[in-house]
Amino acid sequence: MTTPAPAKRPALGLWTATALVVGNIIGSGLFLLPSTLAAYGAAAILGWTISIAGALALALVFARLGQRHPLRGGPYAFAHLAFGPMAGFGVAWSYWIATWCGNAAIAVGFAGNFGALVPVATSTPLHSAITATGALWICTLINVAGVRSAGIVQLVTTVLKLVPLFAIAIVGIAFIQPAELGPFNRSGESPWSVAITTAALTLWAFLGLESATIPASEVADPRRTIPRATLIGTSIAALATLMACMAVVALLPAATLAQSNAPFADAATKLWGSGAGLVFAGAAAIACFGALNGWVLMQGQVPLAAADDGLFPAIFARRDANGTPIAGLVTGSALATLLLVANYQQSLVGLFTFAILISTAATLVPYLVCSAADLRLTARGEGGPRERVLAMFAFVFSAAALVGTGIEALAWGVALLAAGWPVYAWQRRRPVPHGVNPPATGG
Repeated sequence: MTTPAPAKRPALGLWTATALVVGNIIGSGLFLLPSTLAAYGAAAILGWTISIAGALALALVFARLGQRHPLRGGPYAFAHLAFGPMAGFGVAWSYWIATWCGNAAIAVGFAGNFGALVPVATSTPLHSAITATGALWICTLINVAGVRSAGIVQLVTTVLKLVPLFAIAIVGIAFIQPAELGPFNRSGESPWSVAITTAALTLWAFLGLESATIPASEVADPRRTIPRATLIGTSIAALATLMACMAVVALLPAATLAQSNAPFADAATKLWGSGAGLVFAGAAAIACFGALNGWVLMQGQVPLAAADDGLFPAIFARRDANGTPIAGLVTGSALATLLLVANYQQSLVGLFTFAILISTAATLVPYLVCSAADLRLTARGEGGPRERVLAMFAFVFSAAALVGTGIEALAWGVALLAAGWPVYAWQRRRPVPHGVNPPATGG
């Protein structure tokens, strides 16, 4: 285990931690979601209700776990604390793979939106790969400079992405013509079928709600800040996402919306003219860049926590004088770059879909395990009946979401977990230095 350096001032306060949550939730997926929901019309609110309820339940679970156990690594630490090192490793491995694969997808999303402003950036598959890779490594350098610099970038980009979303949600309401809304349920399917399908689609708009728990050792007053940032951030993201998406669905005809590659830009153009469309293309690029910056931070912190406990290779525990896990950041970005380069001849959509498939296959595992961890810890006396009911709801929701990802995604998830066990067996050749890593300030 590395020797802790002298204590330093925490890099993340309440608002930067909240921005980390909001920024990681609102990324590339949101700006295409209205097109995905176009076939369902206003009935998509049924799915939104389910996914928001599940997201808030999970946010409360992570808020409670983060308040009681402000340990670096968030989901990894909670799984390790409740179920031991094997469960902790499985969660850390899944989350790490989901993070750098997801970063490749977010970088592709940034390239696609940036290309709407600067067409040459995506004029060929090679140009698209260069643009995506460049954004990835700029965010990596920001994080190498320290958590504080990453937090500042996250705060600025979060504000820049929220302003246009709330603008189109609030102003758009005045331009909605009820006669043009069409039937409540455009799909013709049963309300139950619509609710389940749209819940699965909108769930991905909330991944990242656990972000404030992960860099716990970098958070000021973590027992107070982490739960507040988790709940405030998830609530802001849920409100902005729901209002903006439903406004766009109501503003554009279903046929137009279903074919749109930039639904927010199209809705803004309808409201304010072509210049507004470019503004929203820029907002989408900023949203992707901010999400990429936040998830690159995650890509270094989770393996750092597992490496401090001897469950990941020691290279991930190496820090610079500021406590930055440079090796972990660079390793994750290098793997994401390999994924980008290996698939650069595909279209942006093909590469984005491939990376998202791998990422989503591994993302829900930590949610499921952490809900179970909360159940186990409440059974040990860390909560009452109300907390147990909430944790059970979060567990059932996570399990249903995991099953709902489909056979292909589940198969990827099983394969990725299986690929990690040789690493676990190798690392377990020597004793784990301690049960769960204590918060560290550097070394």
